[in-house]
Order: sequence, then C-alpha cells, then structure tokens
Amino acid sequence: MRIFLVAGEPSGDKLGAALMAGLKSIENVEFQGVGGPLMMAEGMQSLFPMEELSVMGLTEVLPKYLHLRRRLHQTAEAVLEAKPDVLITIDSPDFCLRVAKLVKEKSSIRTVHYVAPSVWAWRPGRAVKMAQHIDHVLALLPFEPPYMEAAGMACDFVGHPVVAEPVPSETQVRAFREKHGLSGQRILLVLPGSRRSEVSRLAPRFGEALRPVLQRHPDLQLVSPTTSAAAPVLREAVHSWPVQPLITAPGDTGGDSYAVEKMCAFHAADFALAASGTVSLELAAAETPMVIAYDGNWLSRTIVTMMLKIDTVTLVNLVSETRAIPEFNGKDCRPELIGPGVLKMMDDPGAQIEAMRVTMERLGQGGEAPGLRAAKAVLDRL
Repeated sequence: MRIFLVAGEPSGDKLGAALMAGLKSIENVEFQGVGGPLMMAEGMQSLFPMEELSVMGLTEVLPKYLHLRRRLHQTAEAVLEAKPDVLITIDSPDFCLRVAKLVKEKSSIRTVHYVAPSVWAWRPGRAVKMAQHIDHVLALLPFEPPYMEAAGMACDFVGHPVVAEPVPSETQVRAFREKHGLSGQRILLVLPGSRRSEVSRLAPRFGEALRPVLQRHPDLQLVSPTTSAAAPVLREAVHSWPVQPLITAPGDTGGDSYAVEKMCAFHAADFALAASGTVSLELAAAETPMVIAYDGNWLSRTIVTMMLKIDTVTLVNLVSETRAIPEFNGKDCRPELIGPGVLKMMDDPGAQIEAMRVTMERLGQGGEAPGLRAAKAVLDRL
C-alpha cells in the first residue's frame, strides 16, 4: 500500500508520525510526501524540508509567496506521479487543502484531511468548500464529525494527541522542584503564549494582573515554560513584573530534556494563568486549575468578535460542555479583571477538576492511541 502524506508544521509532523506508526502496525505501507524529523524517522524521505512551509501571518507569507506556490505545485505533481492509494494532508489548511484541490482536479485519488477546521467556532462555509476536494476527515474533537458530515464528507473522531502525552513520575516532578529550589512552594504557571507577537502583547498585562495576586500570596513561585522563539521577548518583558519568574526554554536544556522539564512543570504547578489555545488541554491533562486570557491586535479582535459563533474559546469548556474555566478575552483581557479572576480561581480550584476529567475522557484518554485510531479509520474507509 502506498500513502502520500503532507504536513507543514511541527504539530502536524507529530500527528503524522503517530499516524504512520499506527499504519505500519496494521499494514505493509510505503510512505512518500512532505514531513519533518518525526515523520522521517518513521520511514519517509521528505520531498523538501517541511520548515519551508512553517510560515504564519501575511507579513511572513508575502515575501515567500512565489516559493510557496512552486512548492504547492511540486507537491501536487508528486502526488499525481506517485498515484498513491490515499493522500493524507495534515493540518496547515492554507497549503494542504490547496494541494488536495489540485490533486482532485486531475485525478480520483482518495483524499483525507487530518484535523477538522473549527467551523463550529467561525466561518462555517469552510466545510462546504473543503468537501469539494476532501473525501474523509479525521477529527480531534468529539463534537466535530456532524459538522463535517453535514457538508458531505466522511468523518471519524480519532482522539486528541494530548491524551497520548507521557505523564511524569512523582520522582521526576520532585527532581524538577528540587533542581529549581521549588520544594514545598506553591507554583503558578504563567504562560503568555508561544509566539513572539503573543508574548509581547500579553506578558505586560499578565505582569500587572499578578500584582494583587502576589500581594495576597507573597510566597507564590512563578514558572514560565516557553518556546525558543518567544524566550527572548518573555525575558525582556518580565523585567516589569512584580516578581521574576523561572523561565525555561528548549535552548536552555536541549530538546528532549526540555520536553521533560515542561511536562514536570505542568504537573508540579498548583495553578496557571495562560493564553488561549491547546495549552488548556495540556493543563487539563495535568489537572492544573487555570485562568485563560487572550487578545489579538485590534483588527483581528474586531473581525473574530464579529464572526465567532460560540461564547467560549477554551477547549476544556467546549468539550466538557461546561463553563468551568474562567476566560478574559478580547476587551476583557485587562489586568484589573484578570487579577481578581486568578484570585477567585485560587480560592476554589476544585471546581475545575471534574470538567478537566470529563474533557480527557471525551478526548480518548484510556482508549487506543489517537495515531492507531486514525490509522484504522483511514484503512476502514479505503
């Protein structure tokens, strides 16, 4: 069996590698396509470096538009030449769905897209447009299949990768605390985003929001795991915070060591203040009570506010069908609101635990690994 896969981001590379491992455990498979180091370790020779596709935002895309367009057509032509049993595109919809469209225009090759677009949140018309060239969708969230099926695509919920993440041992968590002088201390994770733009926007507000929190809880220790790209911005921003946090980043310890360091930080923490995103699921997996706060630039906020169809953007709230996680987004992302919100959460953190456990259960915790479920879904529908 021949399968062509296309991923354009590190998160997609991780999903793709797990899917490839699942496929290999069931069938004798030959892989081709575009992927990162994890997918290459599973047996793919990437058509070109995946990093060339990992660009975000208009200002980053425009200078590389012609090159990206060449890579788009190169990828589609490689699929057509390979004539695989199935083309699986993974997330990165701006690139991947265009590849699928070009392939469908010239062939009947079956197309699968891994990660459903969030049409339940905004721009529902994307599903109908996507159905013109996608046959099958692999969804990460349990409530997504009906939206995809209504647009005319087959769709299977295969579980969220967060449920397959390793859990640190008590020994590892204790060693993390001892290494950083945190033994016996209460820890507040402060996570103002993974991108430079997010950190520069949110870190000053988070710092101000922490003033009343630290006045009431002066013994609280701040810990901020971050990304290599965002670390310099965060280290500069925290100079104005009332207390300097412990900042950890991949460049400090090396990739594998940092993954363990971050995992231990999430499980050692007592509370968290975080930007919106999948980090809420990572915190839920560690059963760390949280407050979510986020804001984009003025134009983005205005557009998203007008288009949003839901009253919460926190995945724990959506999956658990509760509103247990407090949010301060958009115009409410202000220190004078966030600070009291954190204090209230700290006074009654247990209210969130049940919603977190329901979320993890509904995302597939305790069942088959998402990569294997995804592999079975692909093969069952061929």
